[in-house]
Amino acid sequence: MFQLKRLAALSLALGLTACATAPAQAPVASVAAPASGPKVLVSAANPLAVEAGVNVLRQGGSAIDAAVAVQAVLGLVEPQSSGLGGGAFLTYYDAKTKKVIAYNGRETAPAGATPDMFLDASGKPLSYPEAVTSGKATGVPGAVAMLSMAQAQHGKLAWKDLFADAERLADQGFIVSPRLAGMIAGPFPQTATPDAKAYFTKAGGERYQAGDLLKNPAYADTVRKIAAQGPKAILEGPLAQAIVAKVSEDPRPGTVTLADLKSYRPKVGDAICGPYRVYVVCVPDAPSSGAALLEALGILSHTDIADRGPNDPQAWFLFTQASRLMYADRDRYFGDPAFTPVPIEGLLDPAYTAERAKLIGEVAGPAPAPGKPRGAGKLAPDATLEPGGTSHFVIVDAAGNAVSMTTTVESIFGTGRMVGGFFLNNQLTDFSWAPQNKDGTQAANAVAPGKRPRSSMAPTIVLDRQGKLVAALGSPGGNSILAYNLKALVAVLDWKMPMQEAFNLPNLIARGDSFASEPARYAPGVVDALAAKGVVFRGSGGEGSGLHGVMVTPQGLQGGADERREGVVKGF
Repeated sequence: MFQLKRLAALSLALGLTACATAPAQAPVASVAAPASGPKVLVSAANPLAVEAGVNVLRQGGSAIDAAVAVQAVLGLVEPQSSGLGGGAFLTYYDAKTKKVIAYNGRETAPAGATPDMFLDASGKPLSYPEAVTSGKATGVPGAVAMLSMAQAQHGKLAWKDLFADAERLADQGFIVSPRLAGMIAGPFPQTATPDAKAYFTKAGGERYQAGDLLKNPAYADTVRKIAAQGPKAILEGPLAQAIVAKVSEDPRPGTVTLADLKSYRPKVGDAICGPYRVYVVCVPDAPSSGAALLEALGILSHTDIADRGPNDPQAWFLFTQASRLMYADRDRYFGDPAFTPVPIEGLLDPAYTAERAKLIGEVAGPAPAPGKPRGAGKLAPDATLEPGGTSHFVIVDAAGNAVSMTTTVESIFGTGRMVGGFFLNNQLTDFSWAPQNKDGTQAANAVAPGKRPRSSMAPTIVLDRQGKLVAALGSPGGNSILAYNLKALVAVLDWKMPMQEAFNLPNLIARGDSFASEPARYAPGVVDALAAKGVVFRGSGGEGSGLHGVMVTPQGLQGGADERREGVVKGF
């Protein structure tokens, strides 16, 4: 695998060259925020989690400190999306060094994982309900270990002091939000598991509803242990034993062992950074799909989308075609680079993105095939389902450091199996369910022991050419994450829209021969004009977006929280 530092340097060099010849257009201001405007900010998917992050920042904590508190509360109040039993990617901007660092807390497959673990006796893929609630679906959780690593390197407060809000809310109870209530009552296979039924059913036999007070003393006990012991509280000792026992239960028991848990290590390295217009956009390395997002921006840089706007049908048409090309390459080439080389340098080569851009015609043709970037090997087509069940948040602290973090238990409530008051992930269903072609060619995202499954999560940080923070954003949404992030980046960087207005624009997911969107959000005439070009919407694209972001402006920090969920923005 290529060295990330080398690619970061290459990207910056390319960016500076591009900047010298780029049209004169002012970037979103990245000057220091004045005293009159917000200087710190938290944007997350639940007001209680936002408040926990703000409390840490008021105590003088760093953005990473606040991220620990936010995740601890999200795992309690939004367990359908993320939690202590899940994984995450975190992109961190260090204002002092002007470097962007990427943390990888993605789950790993246990030593006992096999390529055919999601196939039945006849070699056919299991049904989704069977796979998602099975013990086989759970990987070794990495979110807590990742946050511990990042906090040890960039925290200002004591680790043990970052869990007070989560502990209090779990002990005293929190008000069930409408979104959580809808998930509890939803037709998901996980809500029918014994653990989910027990947790979400009141003493009288009724399911919890919006406005009810829900207590979770087991979660409070778990966060107390994590506060005292760090990630060892989950990866070793009684909780680890409970995880192994729960994963080993029928139906379809998994193979996670105590050795698998104890050996888990998060990863850290330079972010993958690439130029776009007068900006530098940074994302995590694979198995995150962030580099695919950079490829899409590279393709769009060869179009005139920046001269258009959200009311122009041609702008959205260009968006759809760049998205299709991006997904075709992502679906074929992305996996865990420790197992299968991912041709990121080839995918981001300006000559390659220029060739891909030439495939954009006047109308939408058949689904584009994967390209052949430099460094690409022979790989089988992918068969990853990647359902949604994820959250995103951003934080900027008083020193100007920023966190963009996407966090998940994979599907709604993970596997529906609980330990210590939290749900276990079903992250291994993010592997390709069909591991190889008949000729034995492996899919890049095939299951293997110790491997991290591919993810669409792409927490993003944007800089100017002097290395100053411009914006940070990201979204949940399963495989639609890339489309959601791309829309927001185009709207903010090309169309100069405020973050909230950018998020409010229609989501448009174009992948293969499928086009999904929100017709009511477009300006009059746009939907019909797109249909005339062969872009006909069917459905909304699966899991909705949950975009959260922040921009640096001359008036101070400007945040956004997707109105499609329950997120808020708060700063001071």
